[in-house]
Amino acid sequence: MDDIRKMKKEEYPESLLEIPQPPKVLYIRGELPKEDLIYLAVVGSRKYTSYGKDICEKLIKGLKGYPVCIVSGLAIGIDSIAHRTALDSGLTTISFPGSGLDRNALHPKSNIRLADEIVESGGCLISEMEPNMKATLYSFPQRNRLMAGISKAVLIIEAEEKSGTLITARMALDYNRDVLAVPGSAFSSNSNGTNWLIKEGATPVTSSEDVLIALGFNIEKPKLSDKEKYADCGKDEMKIIELLREPIPRDELIRASGLPISSANALLSIMEIKELIKEELGEMRRI
Repeated sequence: MDDIRKMKKEEYPESLLEIPQPPKVLYIRGELPKEDLIYLAVVGSRKYTSYGKDICEKLIKGLKGYPVCIVSGLAIGIDSIAHRTALDSGLTTISFPGSGLDRNALHPKSNIRLADEIVESGGCLISEMEPNMKATLYSFPQRNRLMAGISKAVLIIEAEEKSGTLITARMALDYNRDVLAVPGSAFSSNSNGTNWLIKEGATPVTSSEDVLIALGFNIEKPKLSDKEKYADCGKDEMKIIELLREPIPRDELIRASGLPISSANALLSIMEIKELIKEELGEMRRI
């Protein structure tokens, strides 16, 4: 317990003092990052899918080099993936476990080494609970409010319809924090919660750029050469690109393509999503 200490009131992050139920006591292991970092909470399902793991890693890796601190709860699942990916990407990460911070109480036991690495890398573990207090059912929602409170935004990777992850999202909304959600398959129960959040107004994110923009960064996409831009285009897509040397009306473009109308409209929609073309002032044009 030598490395666990009670924080002084003046050390508390201001954002935690602004929430409706601010902490009365905080224990810390490690040090709060000194840099002027933007805190992003990343939470999701304990029973994650391969899609959830892959998108979590992709989004966090893309934040490398930006002054972002990843906040999570040390739990098995998306929390652990978020902490691990942050460490591997050279980002600072801090954790709010659902237990006290003593090694004999820390939950889950399987993440004790991960907790050590978080501290060793310049991050910290924070808890309201006495250091030797073990996790309880109520301690997880209690700590969720701290994760939401300290963060500028909360990123939800995967969540079922009834889950602790959605509790964190609701708290974030109550605290006027931004809620970001990764859309998922309508056939996956792990995406029911995130898809519902998006319908309720959460910001959908599918790339690191989306996350950075939501955090307030100005992102300028690098200009690609035509060869790079069209590298993944199929034969029909390249035909459309060639036809659009000059802007032309959609109907005229479809006729010139020689494709069936339904196939041409579907192809144009896909190309618009891929940001290869756009419709402007009644004409289709390259981007």
